Amino acid sequence: MPLLNTSSHMPSFFFLTGFPGLEDLGILMSISFCLLYIFTVLGNSVMIYIIWTEKTLHGPMYFFLAMLALNDLAYSSCNVPKMLGIFWWNDGRIEASSCLTQMFFIHFLAVMESGILTAMAYDRYIAICSPLRYTSILTFVVLEKIAAAILVRAFVTIFPIPVLVSRLHYCGGDVVLHSYCDHMAVVNVACGDTRVNSIYGLVLSLSVSGFDLLFIGLSYTMILGAIFRLPSRTARHKAIGTCSAHFFVIIATYLPALFTFVSYRFGQKTIPHNVHIFIANIYILFPAFLNPIIYGVKTKQIRDCVLKKLQVNQRPI
Repeated sequence: MPLLNTSSHMPSFFFLTGFPGLEDLGILMSISFCLLYIFTVLGNSVMIYIIWTEKTLHGPMYFFLAMLALNDLAYSSCNVPKMLGIFWWNDGRIEASSCLTQMFFIHFLAVMESGILTAMAYDRYIAICSPLRYTSILTFVVLEKIAAAILVRAFVTIFPIPVLVSRLHYCGGDVVLHSYCDHMAVVNVACGDTRVNSIYGLVLSLSVSGFDLLFIGLSYTMILGAIFRLPSRTARHKAIGTCSAHFFVIIATYLPALFTFVSYRFGQKTIPHNVHIFIANIYILFPAFLNPIIYGVKTKQIRDCVLKKLQVNQRPI
C-alpha cells in the first residue's frame, strides 16, 4: 500500500498479542488452527481444480463456487500464517505498512465473501424461479459484470480504512490486542479523536452486511414461495436440497461475523477479549474450511467429478 503515509503518525512496528490469557492452550490451538488451514487450502484447491478442469461444470453456479473457493484461499492465508508465527515463535512484530496491507486485504476479502454469497443467492433465485431462462439470463458476460461489481465494491468501500488508520496519532502505543491487524483493534491503540474511523467502520458494516442480507433474504423468500408451489414432492425436495447448502454457508459466515461486530461495539466489558479474538479468527477460517465440504457433499455434480478423478487415479498402470 505505497500511497499510505506511515512515516510521521505511526510507529515503525506494531506488536500483535495473539490470544492473551490463553497461552496455556497455545500448542493445542496452534495445531488445531494449522490443521484447519491445511484442510482449507486442500479443500478449496480441489474445488477450484475440479471446476476448472471439468467442462460440465462451466456454468453460472460453479463460476460463483470457484470465486468463493479462490476468495477463501486468499482470506485464510491473510491471517493464519502470521497467527501461527505468534504461536510458535512468539513473533508478533509486524511492520506498520504490512499491518495496513493485512488490514486492507482481510476486510476487502470479507466484503468480497459477502458479495459472492449474495450473487449465489441471486443465482439460486434465477435457477428455481426462472429455470427455462437460467442460461439466457446468466450469460458469461453477465457473470463477468457481476464479478467486476463485487470486486469494485469491495475495493471502493475498504480502501479508505487503511488510509484513515494511517492518519491517526499513536502517542507511542504499538501493542495491538489481536492476532491480526483488525481495523478496530488498531484504532483502539491510537490516541486522540478516532470518531471518523469508528463511524466509517460502523456505517460500512451496517450498509454492506445489511444490503447483502436483505437481498439474500428477499431472494430466499421468493425461492421458498416458488418451491412450495411446485406440484411434485420430489421436485420440492430436490429444490430444497439445492438451496440448503448455500443457506448453511450463509449462517456459518454471517453468525460469527455478527457476534464479532456486536462484541466489539457493545460487549467489550462483558465478553472476554480472548473470546472475541477467538471468534474473530473462527469467522475467517471456519467458513473457508466448511465451504468445500458442504458443496462437495451436497452438490452431486461436484461429488461425481471428484469420485471420477479418484477412480482414474487409482487405475493400475
